Amino acid sequence: RNLFCDFLLIIKMVVGYVSVSPCLSGALLQSRLSVCSRFNHSFDSTSSFHRVQRRAPLCATLYNGHESRQGRQADVRRVTGETEVEVSVNLDGSGVCDVDTGIPFLDHMLHQLSSHGLFDLYIRAKGDYHIDDHHTNEDVGISLGMAIAKALGDKKGVVRFGHFAAPLDESLVEIVLDFSGRPHLEYGLVIPTERVGTYDTQLVREFYSAIAGNAQMTIHVRQLAGINSHHIIEASFKAFARAMRMAVEIDPRRAGSIPSSKGVLTDSQALNSEAVH
Repeated sequence: RNLFCDFLLIIKMVVGYVSVSPCLSGALLQSRLSVCSRFNHSFDSTSSFHRVQRRAPLCATLYNGHESRQGRQADVRRVTGETEVEVSVNLDGSGVCDVDTGIPFLDHMLHQLSSHGLFDLYIRAKGDYHIDDHHTNEDVGISLGMAIAKALGDKKGVVRFGHFAAPLDESLVEIVLDFSGRPHLEYGLVIPTERVGTYDTQLVREFYSAIAGNAQMTIHVRQLAGINSHHIIEASFKAFARAMRMAVEIDPRRAGSIPSSKGVLTDSQALNSEAVH
């Protein structure tokens, strides 16, 4: 009976103790990246066999006050004589987006990429807008592609392939992609107008080309239907987001292996070299 009472007392102590300690949030620095520290909290009862250890479950990154879950992350800062671009990406995020490229329509498309791909994005860009948006649009694509490649690393355990067809009213666009390590773009959008607002629609292809070249991926963009320029472009970004989300997911059956019969999917030399234009 005494042993039974002792056992109940131990159970009560454990149940009373097990509570999640709060995460110690850091201060927000310049409206981005502030890291929440992990810490251990342990408990010992009078019985030597009993020990409970608790760890704060989340190490948070903050984008303008929004919490971003810890995951495969990378930062890229690229400065040229034409532009200055800073990108942070978290492939295992929750769709937190804080972007300002100076090109409103491109910002709108990047929000689609973040929201539907569940990637956390922080992007700041300055460019030679007095000429046009071409250099800034391209360099944002280059920097984002580089950040994606860095976040994926050797691609161990990923699904690798992704495909999605996204409708937007009368428009329907399909994206098929492969993180093959071999950059290639097949672009089939037929956009009927030269501009959407102030955005030059020729820059859509330049953006996808920059992403493909620097994320070391093959992208096929197929337009199945569409007559409205805005709808066609936005449907392509939504399809790209969902296809990429599929491709970067971890495949539990892979057991951490590289999804290639060659055993290699990443060109490490290219990954550490200058951007592909």
